[in-house]
Amino acid sequence: MKAAPADQRRLLDLAELDARIRRAEHAQSHPPQALRVKELLSQRVTLSQELSRRAGARDDLKLELSRIESDVAVVEARSARDAQRLAASSNSKEAQGLESELASLARRTSDLEDAELVVMERLEAAEAAVTEQEAIVAATNEEGTRLSAEAKEAVTAAQHDLSNAQRDRAAVAGDIAPALVALYDRLGTRGNAAGLLRRGTCEACHMVLSGTDMNSVRSAPDDDVIFCPECGAILVRTDESGIW
Repeated sequence: MKAAPADQRRLLDLAELDARIRRAEHAQSHPPQALRVKELLSQRVTLSQELSRRAGARDDLKLELSRIESDVAVVEARSARDAQRLAASSNSKEAQGLESELASLARRTSDLEDAELVVMERLEAAEAAVTEQEAIVAATNEEGTRLSAEAKEAVTAAQHDLSNAQRDRAAVAGDIAPALVALYDRLGTRGNAAGLLRRGTCEACHMVLSGTDMNSVRSAPDDDVIFCPECGAILVRTDESGIW
């Protein structure tokens, strides 16, 4: 195939724009924050489950404390009633029975108060555990919200860059012979379509051409479209190619 050397050199601009388009497309679909956001979403499920567990344990202790306090109130009411009956009683046998019951109620009150202190200490620790977990969940949510916003900004920037690169590509391709562009596009479906031949090295695949291949390149007319023997990309010849 024949093509003007100037058109062949423009293929390098096309290749650069295509690389820019690929980077923009990748950035658009894979913002750098995406992986961390995905990790945070997974962590949030685990953290929320742990928060629910801690909150459940705290609520159980609150219920237990409420039952103890209710029992204390019942015992105190019973003690107050027995004390009144004792004060009003003139029957020694009845008085003896009331005194015995009051002693039993006093022991029961002491036991309940001891249990109440234990539960209160456990409840305090459970409240602290819930507060700690809430802070972790809040920090995770905050980081997720911040990174999600940054990801949206990155996607928007990538979309803008993609649009500009596609516009520039259309302009460059419009200045090149259609047949050459068609060849370039066809080659591009399987890999790098064009690369600069710089000092005997194909920059599309970074392979050094053999002496025989370089002799073939040197003998080819300027308007011949030649290809890298290794990757098949169009070899673009310039003063940097080392053939003149």
